[in-house]
Amino acid sequence: MKLAYFDCFSGISGDMTLGALIDAGCPVEYLRSELLSLEVPGWTLSAEKVWKNGMAATYAKVTTQDTQKHRSLSTILEIIEHSRIQPQVKQRAAAIFDKLGRAESYVHDAPLEKVHFHEVGAVDAIVDIVGACVGFDALGIAKFASSPLNVGGGTAKMAHGILPVPAPATARLLQGAPTYSNGVLKELVTPTGAAIVATLCDTFGPQPAMTVSAIGYGAGRLDLEHQPNVVRIMIGEVAEKSDAAPAHGCDEEISVIEANLDDMNPQIYGHFQERALHAGALDVYTTPVQMKKNRPGTLLTVLCKPQDRSKLMDLIFAETTTIGARTYTAHRRVLARESVSVTTAFGDVRIKVASANGHIRQATPEYEDCRKLALEKNVPLRAVIDAAQRAYAGASRDGGIMPHSGEQQT
Repeated sequence: MKLAYFDCFSGISGDMTLGALIDAGCPVEYLRSELLSLEVPGWTLSAEKVWKNGMAATYAKVTTQDTQKHRSLSTILEIIEHSRIQPQVKQRAAAIFDKLGRAESYVHDAPLEKVHFHEVGAVDAIVDIVGACVGFDALGIAKFASSPLNVGGGTAKMAHGILPVPAPATARLLQGAPTYSNGVLKELVTPTGAAIVATLCDTFGPQPAMTVSAIGYGAGRLDLEHQPNVVRIMIGEVAEKSDAAPAHGCDEEISVIEANLDDMNPQIYGHFQERALHAGALDVYTTPVQMKKNRPGTLLTVLCKPQDRSKLMDLIFAETTTIGARTYTAHRRVLARESVSVTTAFGDVRIKVASANGHIRQATPEYEDCRKLALEKNVPLRAVIDAAQRAYAGASRDGGIMPHSGEQQT
């Protein structure tokens, strides 16, 4: 399966995406021929190599005489549907505009059918988005991933006046995705760029394992002082997953959320932990701390995947008494794990086995299995745990360990 990885170290926009696809090998002539069936006023598409802070990139330029800047979502979807582009391209482009429309609907508190795009409703933006989808199809890309996005900062002049960066619609589109600013006071991620990655990307984070066959650099319109205003798209085959667990385990990026609490009913902690784990938290724990005015308090820590950070922060504010939470990114290594089943005098128990470089590091009976058997047989929990550990040790010596239902995880 061919994958495109968006490296958004200096933002992303519709024309930057289109330029990167041309740079990666999608012919401009093919894009023009496919886009001619769009029922929009006259436009031209050209591409040229430019330099951005010492880096060569392709700038895709759409020139139009169209003076209509505002179009409704339904009008744009009709333009796409009535074109002669491939059905899969239509579907992808329509999904991007629909995602953008829903963000605008939320920002302006207006029904979706009454949403009117401003800058994004212009012909050049339509050509950028639909053209990008034509390019994805032409290059055979079926899966998408993105790096954390550098959104920029400061303010930008838009149809509704001077607005903070990222623009409200952009911020809504990227909610749940990892974003940051390196201090550049410019709009680096536009609503069109945000809509593309928010609609298409399944994952956000480091580059996935892949065999890269093409790399494209798409230039933006900004000239920045200390970095090139380009987006890099890396295209290639997804690395095949081995049936065997990785030798050393799995390295991954996670988000850490922390909040200090000194005025909450202790009964709430258990309820919050259950809800957080159900919402996707990887772990939830508390640490006693000494807070201001010598008050004893509790440090609440939640570990989660980057894409779950936003909803878990919302849950923290809804269920706890904190009025502020902080987040940061951490890297962790998780040992390769599998589940095996052993038979004891009390019944079958699953064992979690963790290994590194072919050596077993931990073998732990599943608590819930042991607890269930202890209650059923009316025996101490420790007796079941000890029996499971002995059964595993004996089966390991005899080579009789079998994976539980073929389950294996990393």
